[in-house]
Amino acid sequence: MIETGVPDVTVGLVRADNPSVMTLDGTNTWIVANGDGSWVIDPGPDDPIHLQAVAAAARRVGVPRGVLLTHDHLDHSAGLESMAALLDGVPIRRHGSDFSDVPLEATFTPGHAADHIVLHFGDDQHRVLFSGDLILGQSSTIVPPGGGTLIAYLESLAKVTAIAPNIILPGHGEPIEPALPAVEAQREHRLKRERDLVAALGDGLYDREALLDRVWSDVEPALRIAAHVTMQTNLEKLDLEGRLPDDFESEGRKSWRHRAT
Repeated sequence: MIETGVPDVTVGLVRADNPSVMTLDGTNTWIVANGDGSWVIDPGPDDPIHLQAVAAAARRVGVPRGVLLTHDHLDHSAGLESMAALLDGVPIRRHGSDFSDVPLEATFTPGHAADHIVLHFGDDQHRVLFSGDLILGQSSTIVPPGGGTLIAYLESLAKVTAIAPNIILPGHGEPIEPALPAVEAQREHRLKRERDLVAALGDGLYDREALLDRVWSDVEPALRIAAHVTMQTNLEKLDLEGRLPDDFESEGRKSWRHRAT
């Protein structure tokens, strides 16, 4: 069990056996229980062994009441329907659902995914936040291009700061405590990349590989493709804000609409 400081609420973790460069040690499936029952957050892959372990853990701490989803990426959601069935057909709650019967608040936090939410509970003294892939333990998350996603991501980090959690329980990696310095570190990480990218463009460095070598020089080879995606997202943000050099890929430039609403 995870110590949260919130009375009469227990939080447990069952980690899926799907480790990778992107999922770290695997997808974290969280179980939250209070006097009214238990809720499963992000069932993970459609792996019978993992799902059976989650179902058993959920029943140990209370009567299962539902399955919650932070976002619809397969490493979090592939086992969603199977998980609900294993728990005798409990309801599924996700972005756009009615959360009035759930003992956690949901906040819309797009950026990593268009349907991303974070879930949180507690009070001003002890607030626990399940961050999905918005904020990871011991790593930074992918923000794909399209629709002003980096703008949305930074806005979502501001929402998390306003929630003011004491501890963050991420979709991958270890619990993050204290929480707010980690949120600010993620924000500064993105803004530093942006500053470095703007400086490189200002020096006339337009070749994509050269930009990557300069601005993302610290990225290990296994993550270079992910860094390419991140660079495109950063370029998109600068384009939306009118901050790209006028002669940068002038024939191939796109326009995107900010969809963080």
